[in-house]
Amino acid sequence: MSVVLRNAQRSVPVRRAPLRRAVCALRAALGASRFDVGLVCAGNALMQRLNGAYRQRPEPTDVLSFPFHQVAAGALPRPRCRGEYNLGDIFLGVEYIHQQCRDAGEDFEDVLVVTAAHGLCHLLGYRHDTKPAWEQMYRKEAQILEELNRLTGSRLRPLTAGLF
Repeated sequence: MSVVLRNAQRSVPVRRAPLRRAVCALRAALGASRFDVGLVCAGNALMQRLNGAYRQRPEPTDVLSFPFHQVAAGALPRPRCRGEYNLGDIFLGVEYIHQQCRDAGEDFEDVLVVTAAHGLCHLLGYRHDTKPAWEQMYRKEAQILEELNRLTGSRLRPLTAGLF
């Protein structure tokens, strides 16, 4: 199935092909290659509106995930028809991420991929609102990033490393 990537901002250049390839590999590492994923690269204004509307936090953020299915952490959806082979949509706050990377001296492209991995985990029911849930999500992020690292020779680590 496909990863549909849309760049809905113009502030930060995004290398779409490498990001799409990485998300395809991460989706495969999750065992969800059969499912479509929407990926939107968004600016601060859109992320602020979405974060305000859906999380009551009217400020830009790095990632928002909108699952098509509600599943327990780690469970794959059980589609009843072709139209349900969809994990959902991930909005990457690329303007926000870019600023954070500049401030911290981190590689933007790497952090973008790690943030997408975080968003994919959210689409599959992983959360980080309690310590046990965070530990479970962290392990899954580490697992799929290790698979990507093996394939690409990169050294990516989970986004939620210091959350709890």
